[in-house]
Amino acid sequence: MSEKTCAACDCELDENAITVTIGGRAVEVCCEECAEKLRDAGVPE
Repeated sequence: MSEKTCAACDCELDENAITVTIGGRAVEVCCEECAEKLRDAGVPE
């Protein structure tokens, strides 16, 4: 089984992971704080 890590901070993801859509692509993050960081950074389409 491969380990998944947070798209923002590389922490290991658990069952509480949050999926965020950035630039049309779904990524998983470990917490709401990391989700906000990615949303704020934005990705040009």
